[in-house]
Amino acid sequence: MNKREFIKAGLLAGVATQLSLTTNAAANLASPKKKKIKNWVWIGPDPKDTPEMLNKRYAAFKEAGIHAVFFEADSEKHFRAAKAQGLEAHRWMWTFNRAELVTVHPEWYSKNRNGESCADHPPYVNYYRWLCPSRPEVQQYLEQQVTDILDKDYIDGIHLDYVRYCDVILPVNLWEHYNLDQTTELPAYDFCYCDVCQSHFKDQYGIDVTSLQYPSASLSWRLFRYGNINRVVNSLCDIAHDKKKKITAAVFPTPEVARRNVRQDWTNWNLDGVCPMIYHGFYKEKVSWIGDAVKEGTHFLAGKFPLYAGLYLSDFKSDDEIRQGIQYALKNGAAGVSFFGNVENGNTLTILKEEMA
Repeated sequence: MNKREFIKAGLLAGVATQLSLTTNAAANLASPKKKKIKNWVWIGPDPKDTPEMLNKRYAAFKEAGIHAVFFEADSEKHFRAAKAQGLEAHRWMWTFNRAELVTVHPEWYSKNRNGESCADHPPYVNYYRWLCPSRPEVQQYLEQQVTDILDKDYIDGIHLDYVRYCDVILPVNLWEHYNLDQTTELPAYDFCYCDVCQSHFKDQYGIDVTSLQYPSASLSWRLFRYGNINRVVNSLCDIAHDKKKKITAAVFPTPEVARRNVRQDWTNWNLDGVCPMIYHGFYKEKVSWIGDAVKEGTHFLAGKFPLYAGLYLSDFKSDDEIRQGIQYALKNGAAGVSFFGNVENGNTLTILKEEMA
């Protein structure tokens, strides 16, 4: 299943805090000029694509103002074809949500507050199999995965996805779909309470997790889980940088949403760039919220690394909305945009080219 198909089914989480835009009218948004912009696209390489198809596609990407591609699978012919047209080719990797070890190392998988493991009780959908970031073996496994990927000469960088805990809270418009009321953090979706996590937390804070009357209100318990993800991500950053290659990540739309709903503290990672998935439709927000989310993210990053606004093409109802989405992102500080969806359909490439002119 394609990574973003799970989002379409309703597996993105969170309702973002609305920040005020100083300019709400799309007509007042001007495309930034003379600013260094870098645009990306997320795609899954199709092994049936011919060299002629690839050359035409990636030439069109380049002409329209796309600079780099995130490939969800390893396909040397796709990577090299993109690079031949002057694009960067990055490998898009699932990080903590991985099912391949379920039968080999079931003990590596996260457990919820009820003690149920993702290995045999996946939350929400069957392919939600979350590794526990507290375990050194998990970190070592992911480090080896990144090392093996970046050792290939045709790969320019690594792009981390699912780099978080499982969604403890889904978007409110999905509660009915899953027959849930998540006005509080439900034990079945709150991770990770495995023995290793409990032991490490007690060593670090002197607190027994099981003694907490309200685990969701414990700031120390939340901070502990932020730190777990941060530690692993920054170790992967070190590997990429040692190999002189770039590392980026797809993350939840704002720092507040990411921390609250998936324990993801992405402003404290040592990345070369971040792509918040600002999929406004999943949060029941208007197109202008893209600007709000970008503004929040760039504020808390404070120039640490660039932010590229992730735009979900299916959320836009018209070409005008696509144009507005790009404009809101760039005007509010994004260093570019990243598209998820078929940019070859419709007028997306034409609109991007016009905005980059």
